[in-house]
Amino acid sequence: MNKQQLRLCVVGAGKWGLNHVKTLRKLNALGGIVEKNIKVNSKLKSNYPECFISSSIEKSFDIDFDGYIVATPPKTHYEVAKKIIFNNKPVLVEKPFTLNLDEAIKLNKYAKKKDVSLMVGHLLLFHPAFIKIKNLIDENFIGKIQYIYSNRLNLGRFRNDENVLWSFAPHDIALFNYFFEGEPSDIVSSGIDILQKGIHDTSITSFKYPSNRMGHIFVSWLHPFKEHRFVIVGSKGMIHFEDSEENKPLIFYDKTVDLKGDLPKSKLGESYLVEYE
Repeated sequence: MNKQQLRLCVVGAGKWGLNHVKTLRKLNALGGIVEKNIKVNSKLKSNYPECFISSSIEKSFDIDFDGYIVATPPKTHYEVAKKIIFNNKPVLVEKPFTLNLDEAIKLNKYAKKKDVSLMVGHLLLFHPAFIKIKNLIDENFIGKIQYIYSNRLNLGRFRNDENVLWSFAPHDIALFNYFFEGEPSDIVSSGIDILQKGIHDTSITSFKYPSNRMGHIFVSWLHPFKEHRFVIVGSKGMIHFEDSEENKPLIFYDKTVDLKGDLPKSKLGESYLVEYE
């Protein structure tokens, strides 16, 4: 990207927004930052003197950026993304995309009408371990997928503008659809609001997919230890990925079930680490 070096603008300079800012700077693609907090803006101007920095997204449209990344609080995603789309700019919106289906459908329609790219930040679809898992599935290494489950648990970080399902589960829903190569035919979800009324801090959601396949997602902010566990059960073996451990192990289990006879019997083989980039 020499002459046509991309210049992107990040809207929202909170914890996750700054991740985008730092990454874009490393890629020499950071053009601007929009942040409403004036105190934060003064620090940004000191740390990123080469950038356009403003508290107004409207002013950013005068710069002609190549695209935008929206990392503002979820309740603002719809209005911010709508403004960007109506200014004919491609945009990546952090998850959760919106906090209701109607707004998501509207943004999708606006993007198609304006013929601009609209993307959601489902970053785990690009995680090397999950790309490796997809390759193993495509090679029929674990056979037919029968069941998937994910535990995404920790103590905090608590929020008051979205519940734990909105905050954690979008990653895993995207992965479920990626591995099952489709969408669920039935969803049952339940949660409990222990710490803040009306905001679930723990939830369990079950997904049924065509061809008698199923998965569940367990997410919680109220848990004694951190766990990001992802398990896939296949007809020829099983895979376990633990993203919260330091070495992030991806493990294959040569464990299957023999269906011959009157009663299914487990066949226990060896387990071993699977290498990935």
